[in-house]
Amino acid sequence: QVQLVESGGGLVQAGGSLRLSCAASGHWYTMGWFRQAPGKERAFVAALTRGTSAPDYADSVKGRFTISRDNAKNTVDLQMNSLKPEDSDVYSCAADLGALMTVVTAYQYWGHGTQVTVSS
Repeated sequence: QVQLVESGGGLVQAGGSLRLSCAASGHWYTMGWFRQAPGKERAFVAALTRGTSAPDYADSVKGRFTISRDNAKNTVDLQMNSLKPEDSDVYSCAADLGALMTVVTAYQYWGHGTQVTVSS
């Protein structure tokens, strides 16, 4: 099994930056970041694989967020720049053994999430 622990969330002013980190134990092939606001469905943010395929991003974060991996540490980070109040959500990382995917139901392993709050 894969265990995931997110960190790096917090309070930031609009226009600022945060870097989230997902520490994984065990083997995975695809890692994604998702976010969820109270009363709303969990939404895809970004994903990458251990292979050579290019990372994928939601349209709402393209040009502002960057997903990256550190194979030695078995971590996946999400660099968030130019943050907006609408980015305020609980951010969770998810892992699976299959190819890159963007739907919530495709991921088997989930972290518990970290809160990101962007003030205006």
